[in-house]
Amino acid sequence: MPKGPKGEKRPADAIGLAVMIGKIATGEVDGETPDDGKDPAAKAMGSKGGKARAAKLSPEQRSDIAKKAAAKRWDKN
Repeated sequence: MPKGPKGEKRPADAIGLAVMIGKIATGEVDGETPDDGKDPAAKAMGSKGGKARAAKLSPEQRSDIAKKAAAKRWDKN
């Protein structure tokens, strides 16, 4: 099933999508994304993880990690 930009589920066919857009426009259905069941505090902590890790690493360590990642991306199998 296709997903919108925020991960919400959308109808797969054009007619179903048109009906849904019409319902949102007339106010029958709200255009808000449904609750994904995740704790908002956990979502906030998850977005901080990469920044906290980067702050702990030295510039040399970050450079080494980046070089390894680039080598993997450009590796010809």
